[in-house]
Amino acid sequence: MNKFIEIIKGVYPDLCIEDYYLNDIGQNNDVLIVNKSLVFRFPKYKNGIIQLRRETEILKYIKGIVSTSIPNPIYQSFEELEPGKVFTGYNLIDGVPLWKESLTGVKSVELVKGLAKQLVSFLVELHSIPGEKASRDLNLKVRNPREEMYNLYDKIQNKLFPFIRKDAQNEISQSFETFLKGEAFSNLNITLLHGDFGASNILWNPETSMISGIIDFGGSGLGDPAYDFAGIFSSYGEDFFNMCINLYPNGTEIFERVKFYKSTFALQEALHGFENNDRQAFENGIKDYR
Repeated sequence: MNKFIEIIKGVYPDLCIEDYYLNDIGQNNDVLIVNKSLVFRFPKYKNGIIQLRRETEILKYIKGIVSTSIPNPIYQSFEELEPGKVFTGYNLIDGVPLWKESLTGVKSVELVKGLAKQLVSFLVELHSIPGEKASRDLNLKVRNPREEMYNLYDKIQNKLFPFIRKDAQNEISQSFETFLKGEAFSNLNITLLHGDFGASNILWNPETSMISGIIDFGGSGLGDPAYDFAGIFSSYGEDFFNMCINLYPNGTEIFERVKFYKSTFALQEALHGFENNDRQAFENGIKDYR
């Protein structure tokens, strides 16, 4: 019997398991699909356990606030806090990831606008939760995005620069230093955010061209709402991003931060690979900088 199935049965002996398969899409979690209708997530790393617990609290908290389908963790185990033993489980949300190719395949401009509208509606609802309130209600640490970017820059210099060619190092330094010294943070409101708002976590129904759900809130927490738009920009390109940002209240004010965050994504993936001994993530992130 699969080791994950044994763990689930140990906690939920009455759950009838007819079939299961491992879904290999998760970077931080082992994902098991049970009875073609339940999703179980097992953190691969120690810090992923804290993350999953926080994610579970956030999902419960926003359930009545966002109108798009999100995971509802009906099964959970946080008894033994070690990788392979901790899990949550929720009903599978219908739909497939809205990859860039899928979006490009939608030929009706009206349908594309409809998708943009649905994504922005979700973000407006999520970002309507002020940072201070979410911090109190969920006991979340208030984040300082400028400080986080300083820390990221520090890690990139110390851990990744040895693998990065000299001209790329100079470009990275110039980009970070210009951004951190500039005025981009002057109109910043901290809110609750998704934190990994990219194609693999946005589900849609290709028959109706409607968004069917948003998944993986593992990176969710307090932060800069511009970060979620950087996920849209990175996944779908400039045209669709512009369509979305124009629908978002005061979208032009966050534009500069969105562009900067997007420029750090590959380096963040390389850093994740370096720190968690994940060779593939490291190579994916570093390849254009070597």
